[in-house]
Parts: sequence; C-alpha cells; structure tokens
Amino acid sequence: MRRLSFLLRPSWLILAVVVAGFAYLCFTVLAPWQLGKNTDTSRRNELITESVRADPVALRSVFDDTDDTHAEWRRVTASGTYLPDSTVLVRLRHLDGAPGYAVLVAFRLEDGRVVLIDRGLVSAVEGSRPPPIPDPPAGTQHIEARIRMSEGTIPGKDPSVQDGFRQVYSIDTTQESTVTNLPITPIPTGERGGYLQLDEDQPGVFTPTPLPQLDAGPYLSYGLQWLAFGLMAPLGLGYFAYAEIRERRKEKAEAKTTSQTSDPSPTPHSAPADATTKQSPPPAPVTPTPQDRLADRYGR
Repeated sequence: MRRLSFLLRPSWLILAVVVAGFAYLCFTVLAPWQLGKNTDTSRRNELITESVRADPVALRSVFDDTDDTHAEWRRVTASGTYLPDSTVLVRLRHLDGAPGYAVLVAFRLEDGRVVLIDRGLVSAVEGSRPPPIPDPPAGTQHIEARIRMSEGTIPGKDPSVQDGFRQVYSIDTTQESTVTNLPITPIPTGERGGYLQLDEDQPGVFTPTPLPQLDAGPYLSYGLQWLAFGLMAPLGLGYFAYAEIRERRKEKAEAKTTSQTSDPSPTPHSAPADATTKQSPPPAPVTPTPQDRLADRYGR
C-alpha cells in the first residue's frame, strides 16, 4: 500500500476528481446531447421526405387530429382571406447570403379561425432597412403550404416598430398574436403551436424559405467522440499512475545500485592506501684510475 500512498497527495486527488467529473459529464450530458440532436435531425429528415412524397391534406384535418405529434413539415391546403394590416417582419434573416426579412401575415380560414402564414423572404435595402412590402392579394385565396413549428421567443429581444413595420426576432404564434392583437390559432404540432409556410407559386408568396438540407450532420460522430473521451479519461489517469509507480521503482533501484558501488569493502592482504614503497638509491658512478685505464688499454 505504501507504493500507492502518493495517490493520496492533493495534486493527485484533484486530478482524480477532475477526471471523474469530466467522464460523468461525457456520459450524462455531452454524449446524450449530441445523440439526441442526431435523433431529432434524422426524424426531421424523415418527415420532410415523407411530406415531399405525400399529397397535401386539408388543414382542417390537422386541427381535428389533435393526437398527431408529427404534423410539422406536412403539406396542407387551406382556403380563406388574408387579413389587412397584419404584416409583421422577422429580423436577422438571410436571402442569397445577404440580410433580409421574413414576412408574416394573418390568414382567416373559412371556418373563422385565424392562422399565421410565412409569405417568404425579402432582401433588405442597403443591408439594414426593409423594402416596400406589397399587401397580399385580397379576396378568397386557396393556398398550399407546409406546417412549421413555432421557433419560440428570444429573451431580451422584444418586438418593436421600425421603418413603419412591426418587427420581431423569431416566428412565434403567441408573440405574433400579441403584436397584431389578433386571435391567432396555433396549428397543433405535438410540442408547441405551429404556422404555415407558403410553397412556391402561391398567392402572396415572396421567396419561399428553403427547406433544410437532408443531412444528418456530425451529431452522431460527436456523440461517439464524447463517449470515447469519457472512457479515455479514466484510462489515461490509470496510465499516468502506473507510469509514476514504474518511475519510482526505477529510481529506487538506481539509488540502491549507486550506494553499493560508491562504498566497496577493502580486500584482504591489501596494502594501505597511504603506504609508499621505499626504493634503493641508484649506485654512485665509479671513476677509473690511471692504472685501470692503462690496464684496459695494454692489458694487465
């Protein structure tokens, strides 16, 4: 257990808490968020595909079938009249990559109910002002449109009146009912009230708001990545702990080896380290006598 005692140090405890919290978020928040978006996008694409293939139905049948939770994107037909002085502009829209507005108007059905209709997009003048908006055609009109779900309101973005038009920042049936002071009936879409988005070549339409691209997007891969991160974080912590243990073992072994080689035991019969060997002085040179030189030269 002493080998693992370093894991109880504050730095390691803090790291463990951070890793555990990150893994928890990956499995409970981040991955489900992305996987949920993938499910919603896939379902939306299915509904759009089905609506393109299916024939339009009468709008009154949608009002009658209150149990239908997948009415969005369905193509419907309706007859009625556009209500005058009910135009509302939606800011921060784009048309062909340039600033624009979405034009909303109220439409009274033959049964007396009033619904909200998106007439389409118009380009902004000089990038910031709405252009002149012609009134929708008068009299009874027969239209084809798609059911769209309300976008909801944006906190801090209240309706206003600018350049002679009532303007909002999102398409929401409840908000538009308050702005126009008309009893707009939300179209049942399962989650929140909906409105109608005009198709091409319909009376009163501008440039129709394009349908979303039928692409599932990167949400599935993002969700799988968060799951992988949630697994890799604890594994990474375990690897670093193992590496720390291995390094400590290595340092301990090196320290033991160093201590053995730096203090060796003296060998028997070895001479003391400070002993010096006495050497005999070299013999003095012998100077030959004259007799010796004569004897060497002429013989003795």
